[in-house]
Amino acid sequence: MGFGFFEIVLILAVILLLFGARKIPELMRGIGKGINEFSEGKDGKRKDRD
Repeated sequence: MGFGFFEIVLILAVILLLFGARKIPELMRGIGKGINEFSEGKDGKRKDRD
């Protein structure tokens, strides 16, 4: 079961209404950091960060 074009547009519109245009880049940045940390933890790779 995949998402069609209409469903994706509808989801994006709801996100835009809930968070506003200014908050979306910040939200995406946070999601990206979370995914990276999850991937590093899953693979057992941990980089030392300053």
